[in-house]
Amino acid sequence: MLACSFWLAGVYQMMGNEEEARKLFERAASTRNDLGLLAEESDPKHQRQLGNFPQAFSHFALVNAAFALAGKSRCPTGG
Repeated sequence: MLACSFWLAGVYQMMGNEEEARKLFERAASTRNDLGLLAEESDPKHQRQLGNFPQAFSHFALVNAAFALAGKSRCPTGG
């Protein structure tokens, strides 16, 4: 599940492992389609998105992880 990958990237950042956090964030974010939308899951072997599309949880997790990597503790929307 992509949301879990973004959550884990945020946890890595909070633990001080910025390099691993950025690698995981970039890997998960690279699954976006040409419009920047994310599905629920991705299949890296076949490079396709799976599950519900678009998936709000994946997008929300991406935004929160981006805030964590930018040095912000929380998303301004309270997430």
